[in-house]
Amino acid sequence: MSHKCEDEHDESPEFGIQYSLYTKIDTENVECLNETVDGSGKDVFKAWENRHDFEKFVESDCDQELLFNIPFTGTVKLKGLIIIGGEEDTHPSRMKLFKNRPKLTFDDAQGCCDQEFELHPDNTGTLEYNTKLVVLSSTDPVDGPQ
Repeated sequence: MSHKCEDEHDESPEFGIQYSLYTKIDTENVECLNETVDGSGKDVFKAWENRHDFEKFVESDCDQELLFNIPFTGTVKLKGLIIIGGEEDTHPSRMKLFKNRPKLTFDDAQGCCDQEFELHPDNTGTLEYNTKLVVLSSTDPVDGPQ
C-alpha cells in the first residue's frame, strides 16, 4: 500500500490517464442545464493531458447554477473529483453529487443529494475532492437517452 502526502502532487501523464474517467463518460449524451451556449457543457470534460486547455468552457445563462447529467458507458467507481475553473468570481463555490439519477432537473436537485462539496478556486487541477466511496462505489451507466 502506498501513501501520498497532501503536499505531494503527481503531475505525470500516467497518473491522470490511470485514474481518469474521461474515457468512461458518454460525452455525446452529457446534458448541461442553464448553459449559455448549447453543447458547451460537454466540452468541459477533457482528457488528462488537455486539462489546462481553457479555450472551451461553460457559463450559466441566467443565474450562477449549472446542472450536469453525466452518463457513463459502464459501471464506474468515483473516487475523487478535480474541478478546474476560473478565479474566485467565476469558479464554482459548491457542488452536489447525485448518483444514478438520469435526467435530473433543478427541481429534483432541491432534494437530498448523495454528497456535497465546498469548492475552492483551482486553475491548476491540484485540488482533489474525495468522494464517499460507500455511496458512490457503483455509478451505473444509463441505457441511452430517457
